Amino acid sequence: MEYDIIVVGGGHAGCEASLAAARLHNKTLLITGNIKNIADMPCNPSIGGPAKGILVREIDALGGEMGINTDKSHIQLKMLNTKKGPAVWALRAQADKIIYPKEMLKTLNNQENLEIKEAMVDDLIVLNNKVMGVKLENGEEILSKIVILTTGTYLKADILVGSNRSPGGPHGEKEAKNLSDNLRKLGLTVQRLKTGTPQRILKSSIDFSTLEREDGDQVLRTFSYDTLPLYKIEDQEPCYLTYTNEKTHAIIRQNLEKSSMYGGYVKGVGPRYCPSIEDKVVRFADKERHQLFLEPESKYYDDIYLQGFSTSMPYDVQEEMVHSLKGLEHAKIIKYAYAIEYDAIDPLEMKASLENKKIENLFTAGQINGTSGYEEAAAQGLMAGINASLKLKGKDPLILKRNEAYIGVLIDDLVTKGTKEPYRMLTSRAEYRLLLRHDNADIRLREYGYQIGLIDEEKYQKFQAKLNNIDKLINTLKEIKITPNEKVLIEKLNTSPILDGISLYDLLKRPSIKIKDLIALKKVDLKYDEEVLMQAEIQIKYEGYIKKALKEVERLKQLEDIKIPEDIDYLKISNLASEARQKLLKILPTTLGQASRISGVNPSDIAVLSVYLKRFKNEKR
Repeated sequence: MEYDIIVVGGGHAGCEASLAAARLHNKTLLITGNIKNIADMPCNPSIGGPAKGILVREIDALGGEMGINTDKSHIQLKMLNTKKGPAVWALRAQADKIIYPKEMLKTLNNQENLEIKEAMVDDLIVLNNKVMGVKLENGEEILSKIVILTTGTYLKADILVGSNRSPGGPHGEKEAKNLSDNLRKLGLTVQRLKTGTPQRILKSSIDFSTLEREDGDQVLRTFSYDTLPLYKIEDQEPCYLTYTNEKTHAIIRQNLEKSSMYGGYVKGVGPRYCPSIEDKVVRFADKERHQLFLEPESKYYDDIYLQGFSTSMPYDVQEEMVHSLKGLEHAKIIKYAYAIEYDAIDPLEMKASLENKKIENLFTAGQINGTSGYEEAAAQGLMAGINASLKLKGKDPLILKRNEAYIGVLIDDLVTKGTKEPYRMLTSRAEYRLLLRHDNADIRLREYGYQIGLIDEEKYQKFQAKLNNIDKLINTLKEIKITPNEKVLIEKLNTSPILDGISLYDLLKRPSIKIKDLIALKKVDLKYDEEVLMQAEIQIKYEGYIKKALKEVERLKQLEDIKIPEDIDYLKISNLASEARQKLLKILPTTLGQASRISGVNPSDIAVLSVYLKRFKNEKR
């Protein structure tokens, strides 16, 4: 039997890729090593957080599933950074590790055009550098027009605890033994990466009375633009906060050589922005303590996840470390921490569509591309599913720009800069983060989702109505004015005196005034939902900063609009620096803008390339 698209791996990338492919009317097969592990959360029990929460909103705006599934399955929801500006607001959910995969599997099973098969993929079927299907461990061959690899941390995976190394994926599952070796034989560059996970603690063995409690928001929220809240505020599970101390640090220092990393047992490179606790103690020796969160994993079992305490120390040392923490003096460890090493490909060998440059019709998404995190994986899976579908239809891929989405930043960073460690999405990576906010993901991306076919007419019309209401509200605020004579109204607003007539639009730009304050004026009908009110307020208050950012986008757009032909020969371009020529030959940027972001390509090289492209274009005419 032949399929349009085969997706290999049932993690967060695989789920989004297979759903997108099937929803876009492709005959799709999802192959996973263990159906019970589909949409599994092997590490932290959370979805979202700084930058990552915006990725989830973008996935939802485009028609993906992660936001909807999180709304069905979370046990706590909280908006982070609300005391700062909207550019860094981020929604974070504590997801239930039982409900989340259960609901995702239900969605997959009910999806038309999608089949699920439990098997291990051993190799790709490739003819003339074009993928034709996959070969299973048992020798069975399954043909397809496109293959999307979303293998997570299973490629030649090893679990490390102290000096012990044993083959296996998360939870001790069977690793993919041969696939990465076969990818090497096909000419792909494979690198070794490492990540880790902390201990799970028995809830009843923790003294929560000595810890700081962290509750969910007292306001109902959702990740998805299309779902209503499915929970009660009072039913949310609390998290708790504790800290390492000098005793903890002393235990770690005394046993450093027993750690897999510091004992020299680790071959792969670990995540810089999510380091192990021993790495934190060594790298930040001046810090007296490190913050740790105690997070419930599910309503259905008694495990607490010790966020921030990832380690590869031997079990006996882990016991000492955990018992040194306030509130965990008598804690019982249900599951010990470990590090995991795995193979990943060099993302510089991908196109911005996530198709491989060396093997046609082979797409990759998630941790196989060198990223870290469920949200980064899901975002890539969605884009791989979309672009694989577009390729089958003979259409151009959807390439999101850096000023359009965090997804655009994520993929551009991977294919332009590459990574030698697990890549994590951070707000600091986005130069246009004021434009890429939590609140406006649908305004930025929903049109794409509709045009592609993942957003239906009902959702699209609801979105259009929202846009119309935002415009109406902003125009109303511009039209209504308040004069200095209306002293009673001014006093109610508790703001500085008004010398001349001023519109409510300009009045709202004052930092102390909120849009809901204007209700007191009784001069405008504010019967709009919260999203419309918030969107109008942000657009008005930050108008100057937004215009400045858009002006910078327009300036740089000139570089993005200059396409670099596929048949360009960099060896023929004189005056290019040697390093720039090497990098350009390796990465093969598609635009002058992308070329300008390559490490080692300087402004002088861009100037030379720009002149050459003009001459090259004229010669082609």
